[in-house]
Amino acid sequence: MAQQKRLFLLDAYALIFRGYYALIKNPRVNSKGLDTSAILGFMNSLLDVIKRENPDHLAVAFDNGGSQDRLAIFPEYKANRDVTPEAIKVAVPYIKEILKAMHIPIIEVSGFEADDLIGTISKQAEKENFRVYMVTPDKDYAQLVSDNIVMYRPARMGNGIEIWGVEKVKEKFEVDHPEQVIDFLGMMGDAVDNIPGLPGVGEKTAKKFIKEYGSMENLLAHTHELKGKMKENIEANKEKGLLSKKLATIILDCPVTFNADDYILEQPDVEKTDALFIELEFRRMKEQFDKIFASDHQVATPVGSAATQQEDQLDLFGLTEGSSTSSAFQSLETTQHVYQLVQTPMAIRLLAQQLMQQQSVCFDTETTGLDPLTAELVGVAFSFEKGTAFYVPFPEDKAAALDLLSHFKPFFESETIEKIGQNLKYDIKVLKQYDIQVNSPLFDTMIAHYLINPDMRHNMDVLAETYLNYTPQPIETLIGKKGKSQKTMREVEVELTKEYAGEDADITFQLKQKFLPQLEETRTVDLFKNIEIPLVSVLADMENEGIRLDVEFLQSLSATLDSDIKQLEQSIYETAGENFNLASPKQLGDILFEKLQIGGSKPKKTKTGQYATGEEILSDLAAKHPIVQDILNWRQLIKLQNTYVDALPKQINPVTNRVHTEYMQAVAATGRLSSNNPNLQNIPIRTERGRLVRKAFIARDENYVLLAADYSQIELRIIAALSQEPNMIESFKNGEDIHRSTAARVFNVPLEEVTKEQRSHAKTVNFGIIYGVSAFGLSNQTNLSRSESKELIDTYYETYPKLKDYIAQQIEFARENGYVQTILGRRRYLKDIHSQNAVVRSAAERNAVNAPIQGSAADIIKIAMINIHKRLVNEQWKSKMLLQVHDELVFDAHKEELDALKTMVKEEMENAFTLDVPLVVDLGIGENWLIAH
Repeated sequence: MAQQKRLFLLDAYALIFRGYYALIKNPRVNSKGLDTSAILGFMNSLLDVIKRENPDHLAVAFDNGGSQDRLAIFPEYKANRDVTPEAIKVAVPYIKEILKAMHIPIIEVSGFEADDLIGTISKQAEKENFRVYMVTPDKDYAQLVSDNIVMYRPARMGNGIEIWGVEKVKEKFEVDHPEQVIDFLGMMGDAVDNIPGLPGVGEKTAKKFIKEYGSMENLLAHTHELKGKMKENIEANKEKGLLSKKLATIILDCPVTFNADDYILEQPDVEKTDALFIELEFRRMKEQFDKIFASDHQVATPVGSAATQQEDQLDLFGLTEGSSTSSAFQSLETTQHVYQLVQTPMAIRLLAQQLMQQQSVCFDTETTGLDPLTAELVGVAFSFEKGTAFYVPFPEDKAAALDLLSHFKPFFESETIEKIGQNLKYDIKVLKQYDIQVNSPLFDTMIAHYLINPDMRHNMDVLAETYLNYTPQPIETLIGKKGKSQKTMREVEVELTKEYAGEDADITFQLKQKFLPQLEETRTVDLFKNIEIPLVSVLADMENEGIRLDVEFLQSLSATLDSDIKQLEQSIYETAGENFNLASPKQLGDILFEKLQIGGSKPKKTKTGQYATGEEILSDLAAKHPIVQDILNWRQLIKLQNTYVDALPKQINPVTNRVHTEYMQAVAATGRLSSNNPNLQNIPIRTERGRLVRKAFIARDENYVLLAADYSQIELRIIAALSQEPNMIESFKNGEDIHRSTAARVFNVPLEEVTKEQRSHAKTVNFGIIYGVSAFGLSNQTNLSRSESKELIDTYYETYPKLKDYIAQQIEFARENGYVQTILGRRRYLKDIHSQNAVVRSAAERNAVNAPIQGSAADIIKIAMINIHKRLVNEQWKSKMLLQVHDELVFDAHKEELDALKTMVKEEMENAFTLDVPLVVDLGIGENWLIAH
């Protein structure tokens, strides 16, 4: 019997987008500044299919102009999608050129999407006895699956390829036959494609309805069997449900015809293809391509390929386990390892002794939750050799756990043995609750990688896959997905926990060996050892301390805001002449631009056709009608109330009765700290009401006050020192008001005659220069015209010529090296510095100037925090450091120590780093943060 012919159809954009976003944190940019991530991602998928499957027929389908049929019945179809990234727009022509050089057919019809084209051709090819493989990660294709049409889901993130046949689709979607996937998708809707679905119906409910009713139409015919809100929602949205099903249905009668001869995979033009790879700087891909399409390459179906096997998961490139050329991600199941359970008294003593004999040990705690202040210790894993680990489970009883931990206390508190971990701050805080102090030396792989590649993600799964070619076991396999039924690690079988925890410790130990040479290569070892690692313990202590909140004040403020919000609403409704939903952009737009005719004859609209009512739009219109300013004020108060005033009391820890913000040390690429739960950096301070939120942060008790210490104009001082601008340096050394001094120089008036307006303009330019302010931007921020703004900027650079030189030098350095750096060598990589897009390139150039300034300010305050914390601990102060926000530190200051604390803090902050200009710190004291600041 003749072997069945196979046709592979690739959804181009699905694979292009997937490839681009897979590398979003670590994009591939060649020497010409071209972001090649999308091209690389797509070509990896294409060559993987060809190498693994050796197909006889293959084509690639592209969207062209969106689905006109769907847009005709629902204009909002896909309206929520973001603008296509520039890198993808640039990538598509290159991909098409490569496909042409490879003699691969391209399917593209104006007004039709790739899934419709693939659906149509699949059904036609099936009739000609082809087995069709739809190569795409898009679940929507599941509706097309039949005995001879399957989904071929490419390998990604450590998983092999997946072949979804009829049985797999039935299992995945819990349907009786694949066609019901259309009903499933219609019921659930799709936020990405803006398919509305039925209100209140998610994945779980959609599967339930499919089981009970079989189809959308049958569900809608039996809504009388439903109850409560669900019945009400579905009955009121029957038309929306039917529309959603139609939108989710793949079109099978597109104007394309399958001709088998047109889809034969022919020998490519190797010379042309290689030339394109050379142009794109795809050296490894060229090598791989040349191996696949060697002169003796024959197009034939390999025995045992994925396409000739049953539905299954396979390794990347389908190579055997022992193949030395396999690039598959390894895992716990495929890697030889020895993870031992340590439970007996003898084994515990022997392990504790063995740890004390090591130079470097990785450890990882397993706990019952994510909050280190309330989580219980379930176990600790240790690893000091690749492929080996030891796991010690801990009893639930805290006294017994403390007794067991006492065996390991000498190890944790040793000042000679290096302790390795991933996000060590969490483990340090957990062990602190068990009276264990984790002492330096420390090595945090998350922090190390943050310095090596600050723009990439730093979680262990990504690091393991990127640097070790290994996919760790997901925690969900042990405790389940988030929700009511999720277990804690305490409930997991100890054998399973041993493997999971041992793997974490083993992998982290291996990552340390990878990262130390890279820290040396990037010359960030000193920054790592002397700043970032000591800061881990500082932040752990600050987070453990927390800060007290005045809940009664917040409740009172919320009531005041309620009253103000209602007054604004009444004023808005009276001006509008009717009540409407202020939170609805559509209703608001209709009132402003149709009824009240604000903003001229052509107000701006969104992609969905609604009037744009964003803050920027309304701010420009505020002077044209009083209702607009009322709306802006209303929004401001609503956000303040919901985000801070009502939310902060809910974040009080029940054990400590304080708020414990979490500092993120490896998020901001500039080196600045960020905070979460609550986000202190975003508390508004520009408005009077916003500033009142700080009043809720209060001193510990009647024996304490809050002390706030704030660096004065630190970024301007840094740029003066880095640029070596003599006029600016002189002003700072003389203790002058830098904005008044700048105004005097720029406007050519005596210092004492500078007006308030002149100082304001000078201040705007001073801070704007750091962020690359233009004449247009300056005119928007001041009452100056664009020509006046340009003249002011030109005069500014004439006054401070070295500043202009410094900016040019920074941009040139970035172009030559691909990064800029701070005073301590912290690097900020600028992948877009050579971008062909002027807007994107300009943004990178601005970062080349401001990143070293912001980063240096971050470096300096981190040094100050480390030095102050060291003195507070070593000298056993009652006062504690609580918060770090921007350039400010906040302390719980014991009244008996107040004068000494003020002196010590000011001294340490002002002498944290020596510049050619003095660092100045302003101090404030008060019973709450507002007064102290």
